[in-house]
Amino acid sequence: MSALWLSLFAAVPTAAAPTITPHENLIVDGIPPIPTELAARVGRYTEFRAAPFLSWHPARREMLVATRFADTTQLHQVALPGGARKQLTFFPDRVASASFPPRAGIDSFVFSKDTGGDEFFQNYRYDLASGAITRLTDGKSRNSLGVWSRRGQQMVYTSTRRNGADTDLYVISPADPATDRLLVQVQGGGWAPLDWSPDDRTLLVSQMISVNESHLWLFDIASGTRTPLTDTPATERVAYRQGKWAADGKSIFVTTDREGEFLRLGRLDPGTKAFSPFSSHIPWDVESFDLSPDGRLLAAVTNQAGVGMLRLFSATTGKEWDAKSLPALPPGSVADAAFHPNGRDLAFTIVSARSPADAYSLDVKTRKVQRWTESETGGVDTRDLPEPEIVRWPSFDGRVLSGLLYLPPARFAGKRPVMINIHGGPEAQARPGFQGRNNFILAELGVAILYPNVRGSTGYGKTFTRMDNGLQREDAVKDIGALLDFVATRPDLDAGRIMITGGSYGGYMTLASSTHFAARICCSLSTVGISNFVTFLERTEAYRRDLRRVEYGDERDPATRAFMEKIAPVNNASKITKPIFIVQGKNDPRVPLREAEQMVATLKKQRTPVWFLVAKDEGHGFAKKKNADFLFHATIAFIQAHLLPPETAGGRN
Repeated sequence: MSALWLSLFAAVPTAAAPTITPHENLIVDGIPPIPTELAARVGRYTEFRAAPFLSWHPARREMLVATRFADTTQLHQVALPGGARKQLTFFPDRVASASFPPRAGIDSFVFSKDTGGDEFFQNYRYDLASGAITRLTDGKSRNSLGVWSRRGQQMVYTSTRRNGADTDLYVISPADPATDRLLVQVQGGGWAPLDWSPDDRTLLVSQMISVNESHLWLFDIASGTRTPLTDTPATERVAYRQGKWAADGKSIFVTTDREGEFLRLGRLDPGTKAFSPFSSHIPWDVESFDLSPDGRLLAAVTNQAGVGMLRLFSATTGKEWDAKSLPALPPGSVADAAFHPNGRDLAFTIVSARSPADAYSLDVKTRKVQRWTESETGGVDTRDLPEPEIVRWPSFDGRVLSGLLYLPPARFAGKRPVMINIHGGPEAQARPGFQGRNNFILAELGVAILYPNVRGSTGYGKTFTRMDNGLQREDAVKDIGALLDFVATRPDLDAGRIMITGGSYGGYMTLASSTHFAARICCSLSTVGISNFVTFLERTEAYRRDLRRVEYGDERDPATRAFMEKIAPVNNASKITKPIFIVQGKNDPRVPLREAEQMVATLKKQRTPVWFLVAKDEGHGFAKKKNADFLFHATIAFIQAHLLPPETAGGRN
């Protein structure tokens, strides 16, 4: 144990200091004992909740939200704005997706749940009157939640039950599980049903090849016969992200980057395949939309520099509502907009730096906005929590990148240590939002947090998203090197005290950055990170393997394999000289446990200081509060030991 670690709690004799006992599902290796005093200091920052909107009741003005009142997120029913959250499910694993049928008369809903984070989701019917729960799927394969027919009697969903790799389409009447039947076999793991035609005879289906390429198909519900709806231009990869039939069944509303950089909302003619965009005047992605039940109004959410903005369009003319016609919404980022079957109430979720995700609604006739949930923040005064600053810096090739910088309170004098937190994906984006536990790092430790959007991130156009693919992988790592240069130019940031962290692909970026920039950082923390793309692709679940090969390259190609082996962090671990913390869920289907184990074994062999934490009941990240809390306590101990200067290691000003 280092002298620095011992100095953190010098006021209390080491032998007498009570410590946290990891529970039985955690495997702890190399992590020093964590004082209970630390957990007490952190406590209130771990007690925040969120309550995002999930689904409207088809007849009553009630909704389902997902929130946590014990160890895991569960389904709750909210009967009116500001009303109590009535818990409906009580599983040891989280339940975070559910859907009511669109028609009244069926007082039940369908929800999805996995076990231990394995992501082999099963669908269940929940009867509101009795609370009875009936499993609808086979209990073994990976299944999607699916989409309801217009009459609300059937659902189409995907399942890997045939061979573990292909996401075949199935039809079921949830009221009678015996009706479950295979609609059609497909090839690949990227198939997803989007919408039923108004007469319930035809299904609109997406086939995803990559984030930059997807196709739309029409499937006959009776026969399973398929017809391509979209063509693939020879000179352009096109993505179709969402689709809904128009009320008359003669056209389909879609979001697509066809003939442009960003996802635009518009109308697609199935006969001529002509696309008429509605949102060409908006230089941002339309990331989601919903169509009102009467077919007259489209509610869209645009991603504007990471902030979700609500917009309304006429579904008949394509004209956007004037901004003056919309009421002012609470500060924050909007997501998950969905109309109630009554056609008036539009639900959505809002999250901000000072408020966790909560459910709201807008009456599109009266323009009245109502807040349905107000989530707790553990007693933390959110009024003083920092809003992010958008920062920009040039990378090695002159391209200007951007990120979000959260600064600690002004009472922390001098240059502040920096935690660079790299998002996963890589087809994702660091976006403004509630920092949760990380608010302790900002407010109590005085550490700045910087979230970069390196090349490969979404939200900046399809060309930018492709810039890290395949043999360009290390260009994204160079972006982090340029970010380190930028930190050195900031008079309020300490370039001599930098920690790099990230999860999933961000975990890979953390490991790679630890090999490239060991002399410029103090420490790093990788959560469910990829240590070698070859072994990752060979072991990730079959249903996602080909989708990942489009992004990372095909390890079966000798040249690509050689490149992957050359850049693999596990093969460059000798360059990692600073302390590192590696975190993994044992049941992770995306980045298997072996990726972490081989990295830790290599680091131990060369005697690099490494902390290792594995949760036996988790998958791709920690979903259970008790696990997430221990991880955070250990993270704070790691920061205190390796990032903060000795005189402030206890978090004192």
